[in-house]
Amino acid sequence: MQLRTKGLACGCGRGGKIFKAAFLLLVIGLVYSELMNSDIPRGVANRGKLHIVHGLFVGIAIVGRILQNLGICHQVSFIRWFMACFLNRLNPVPSGLRVKDLKFCDVPVRVYEPTKVCDGLSRGLIYIHGGGWILGSLDSVDEVCRHIAMKSDTTVVSVGYRLAPEHRYPAQLDDCEAAICHFLSVAEAEFSVDSHRVAVGGDSTGANLAAALCQRLAKREDGHLPFPCAQVLIYPALQMADFNLPSYQQNHAVPILFRGRMAFYFLQYLSEDISVCQDVLEGNHVPTELRPCYKAWLSSSNLPPECLARGFSERQSPEYDGNVYHTVKAGLEPEVSPLLAEDAVLKKTPPTFILTCEYDVLRDDGILYRKRLLDLKRDVNWQHVKHGFHGMINFFNQGWLTFPSALWVMDSVVNYVETL
Repeated sequence: MQLRTKGLACGCGRGGKIFKAAFLLLVIGLVYSELMNSDIPRGVANRGKLHIVHGLFVGIAIVGRILQNLGICHQVSFIRWFMACFLNRLNPVPSGLRVKDLKFCDVPVRVYEPTKVCDGLSRGLIYIHGGGWILGSLDSVDEVCRHIAMKSDTTVVSVGYRLAPEHRYPAQLDDCEAAICHFLSVAEAEFSVDSHRVAVGGDSTGANLAAALCQRLAKREDGHLPFPCAQVLIYPALQMADFNLPSYQQNHAVPILFRGRMAFYFLQYLSEDISVCQDVLEGNHVPTELRPCYKAWLSSSNLPPECLARGFSERQSPEYDGNVYHTVKAGLEPEVSPLLAEDAVLKKTPPTFILTCEYDVLRDDGILYRKRLLDLKRDVNWQHVKHGFHGMINFFNQGWLTFPSALWVMDSVVNYVETL
């Protein structure tokens, strides 16, 4: 990204120093204000480091917002640029691994192939990065994909799908579908991978795309390509019908994903109108006739008792607003909210690995999805990180940003992939 400096160039004299000092004080003040709105419970692993990392991310976002208001660049563009230049480390490729940047049907992918000689065909994993559909890249999950490939002797394909707000739903899902279908068609011939042992997975909104992709492929049933052998969902975002679940209430201000920010991401994914964000948080977008069905799937009574231990309050039924619904109605479709799929579709989903974190607004999405799958006699492996927070694996093997507990998450994923 090329940042235009017009308006920031402030000379070398006293006026320039005053401008710089004022800008710095403004950023510090805004960061401090934002940090005061956060809440990191004592049970979170590495609380002190999370405070520091959250402050860094808030500072980046605030500088981006200032640059956008000055007409210099878009906030999202600045955040992407900063993360690419300063936060996404690319280490030398270790021995025993071959990494290639390719394109599958014009979709950028990065393929990680263990060079260890093995008998027969290997397994594969399509990995879809998170980032709220607007951030994230092949580089942002490079260490994650390397680790899975090396530790589990799996060929991993990371998908660089198009991002919002430049590209809206269903562009992201279409890219992921194109990438996996291409890989399945050439897996054996070009990568020595058994196409019947290819799983699809991801983290956060990447897990959303993985779950939606499995449902889309299950409904298609054209028989020309094998179906994914499993779905690997790491703290998945699975519905935008209810932002008042216990986990949303309990963890509404826990970094690095606030309650309001998750609604913002959904809206960025769907449309450019974020003025309805508060209405969506309140639930005004859900039609009255759909609420009984959603209630049956999203009820707090479907959660384990320990999920209610930190308290929550049942909300009164919000007033339905048809205008808000028509703005975001695609968000209630299963391709955006896989948790809201019909039983007939969920019965066709493959074996599932779900990892949730206690201090994450998305905790209950994953647990409720597990409940629906188990009720339909589907195979589910659930791992819960009691001291975990959203986005842990983004800090895996990232130098001073590394959270030691992220290794436990990665090893849980590796252990599951090894069973495929």
